[in-house]
Amino acid sequence: MSERTFSITGLDVSGYMVEDASRAIQFYRDVLGLEPTTVFPHGNGAEYELADGSTFELWRDGTTPFQPGNGILFAVDDFDAAVAALEVKGTPILAKSETSVCFIAIISDTEGNSVVLHKRKVSPLSSRS
Repeated sequence: MSERTFSITGLDVSGYMVEDASRAIQFYRDVLGLEPTTVFPHGNGAEYELADGSTFELWRDGTTPFQPGNGILFAVDDFDAAVAALEVKGTPILAKSETSVCFIAIISDTEGNSVVLHKRKVSPLSSRS
C-alpha cells in the first residue's frame, strides 16, 4: 500500500463541454436564469458562481473532442415552480420522478447535455449529526 501524499478536499468546478458557447450561454440564461460571472474570451464558454458557493462552467477548448455529459444536478428551491417555469417556456421535460429522498426533472441543453433540476426532501445539513 502506497503512502497517501494528498487528499481530495472538495469539488472546485463542475461543468459541461459545449460546441457552441454563445448558444449554450443563452440557454442557461433564458431557460434556467443563470447569469455568467465570467465569459471566457474567443467564445470559449462561461463560468457561473452559484448561491451555495459552487462553480459551474461551460467550456469549448477546440482541442478536446466534444461529447455531451449527464452528471450535473442543479439544486432548486421550489421544484414545482421550476417545472412550471420550464413548461411555460416550452422546454421539453425528458423525465420527471420522485424518489424517497428527492424530486428530479431532466431536460436537455442546446448541446445535448442532460440537465437535472433536483430538490432534496430533507436538507443535507439537517440530516447530519
